[in-house]
Amino acid sequence: MSPSDPLLAYRDRFPITGKCNYLINNSLGAMPAAARASVQQFLDAWDTRGVRSWGDGWWSLQEKVGDQIATVLGAQAGTVSMHQNVAVALEMILSCFQFGGPRNKIIYADRNFPSDQYIYEARATMGAKLVRIPVAADGISTDVEQICDAIDDETLLVAIDHVMFRSSAIVDPRPIVEKARKVGAFVVLDTFHSVGILPLKLAEWGVHAAVGGALKWLCGGPGNCFLYVHPDETRYLQPRFTGWAAHKQPFLFSPAGQDFRDDGGRFATGTPNVPALHSGKEGIAIVAEIGLAAIRERSQRMTSMLIEEAQRAGLGIKSPLQAERRGGHVALDVPNGYAVCQALSAREIVVDFRPDAGLRVAPHFYNTEDEVRACVRAVREILDSREYERFLAQERKPG
Repeated sequence: MSPSDPLLAYRDRFPITGKCNYLINNSLGAMPAAARASVQQFLDAWDTRGVRSWGDGWWSLQEKVGDQIATVLGAQAGTVSMHQNVAVALEMILSCFQFGGPRNKIIYADRNFPSDQYIYEARATMGAKLVRIPVAADGISTDVEQICDAIDDETLLVAIDHVMFRSSAIVDPRPIVEKARKVGAFVVLDTFHSVGILPLKLAEWGVHAAVGGALKWLCGGPGNCFLYVHPDETRYLQPRFTGWAAHKQPFLFSPAGQDFRDDGGRFATGTPNVPALHSGKEGIAIVAEIGLAAIRERSQRMTSMLIEEAQRAGLGIKSPLQAERRGGHVALDVPNGYAVCQALSAREIVVDFRPDAGLRVAPHFYNTEDEVRACVRAVREILDSREYERFLAQERKPG
């Protein structure tokens, strides 16, 4: 271990790093060893305490994990609700709005994650006017000025991806939020590719609401997505998508109608996903322990080195070259990218491929510089030897 890389002291907490070259942390972060013991605690409680486990801590766990995430979002406790995935979180916040009035415009970008786009576009059937911002002149990011110019008195919602999932380009939300607040529009920031790898200050930035999840850079596994809502907005928003967990006194099972909680819990739905919460809290805790400033500094060094190595190897780059404009991964533009990705996997080098992006290589704080160099070297070898050809006929699989 190099003394210049103190964060490698955490590497042994993630067992997969001893089994393969794991550079896919923008898709699924490595599992902390502690997650296994945490899930076992859930199973032991179910086995020995049964239904009493709800009162022992199962029910309150969703709030505890939400508060963990609030810490890395730069937000206060009680502002985050937990959800199965971002689609559910988005449906929750969008259910607070109506689209039939004069303020009905939704502004979003065609570089946003497709699932988000599908959900916003579905609002067209409810009266929403859709304004889709095209890709910026660089072909890999979204133009903040163009978004700001589109925001006007008819704008109801502005949807931003903080870090673009293809290119890793960062979109600065601050001028967008400032313009939106001037005209009374509401900003929803997707932080899925920034939370856990960038220092976030959602409360300071004035972001109205944000969605994201723990399964990527927070190493929290599936089922741990979230919705953050600024407390000033929570006071007046009334979700139409709701459930008993959002009631001030859910265990009264009141037939008198919904009586919303006054905090982020008003955006809850039904029974929480306790196994997922148990698996997710350990990775979030490790990231918070290290601190986002240290993680970001090392990430910038690693991705800058990755770009330098890739350029020396003659590989194309579809990510910003400036470290301050780049999130945690680098997109390598290579021919037959999906087949190359499968050839890398056969060598126990794990990255992913996305259309119109290429190979996404995403080192985290527990990865080494040698692993990054080995990945770039392997890509060059696979291309030169045409090793990828035996994977050309394979169908694309999840991952």
